[in-house]
Amino acid sequence: MRLQGKLALITGGTTGIGLAAAKLFHAEGARVFVTGRSAATLAQARDELRGVAEVIESDAGDVPAIERLVTEVAKHGTIDIAFLNAAILHKGTLSDLDERSFDQVFATNVKGPLFAIRALAPVMSRGGSIVLTSSINAQLGMPGTSLYASSKAALVSIGRVAAAELAPRGIRVNVLSPGPTATGITAKVGLDEAATLAHLATQIPLGRTGEVDEVARAALFLASTDASFMTGEELVVDGGMTRV
Repeated sequence: MRLQGKLALITGGTTGIGLAAAKLFHAEGARVFVTGRSAATLAQARDELRGVAEVIESDAGDVPAIERLVTEVAKHGTIDIAFLNAAILHKGTLSDLDERSFDQVFATNVKGPLFAIRALAPVMSRGGSIVLTSSINAQLGMPGTSLYASSKAALVSIGRVAAAELAPRGIRVNVLSPGPTATGITAKVGLDEAATLAHLATQIPLGRTGEVDEVARAALFLASTDASFMTGEELVVDGGMTRV
């Protein structure tokens, strides 16, 4: 098992890619902690992940909460893996933007991961791995996604800088950028996810959208020693949408 004896923290682990990764990391031998914010998804995850992962309520965009989270998880041992996956989506054109939405998106998608890295670095093992979830939206000019896309682009840059700064400590930092995947995130902003994904599938060379398990396996690769000579990298998992 590739993560035998490892301690892993997954933010945004109560749904979608994070939930799939929690199950996979556990199956590969890790002790897993996941976070979420919604009472409904926390309750569902506690049931679904019973015996698989410990579920903690934590706001991924609140710096004091992030620091408390890292301190709490570190009580259980040295943290080996951090999959910083929590994110929120905002739908709206440039003319629809408001400051409150900007603050919400950037708090969770940018500030949260940045300060999580700051809190994690002193308590991670040498040879540890941090994986950041970005998105191919960072590379596209998709209308209505300016806040989400720009926040995910910022995350790619943060990953590269963190990789450089943490390399002397043997901590690898890589970025995972999924393409359209059935995670439920689009439904949270009022979109018909099935219709949205069906439309996007027409733009993907493989002719379909991704599954959360497929992205979780890519996260496992980056988290494990299979990727021991990779840092500062962006791994795109999009069925060829941005590459072919």
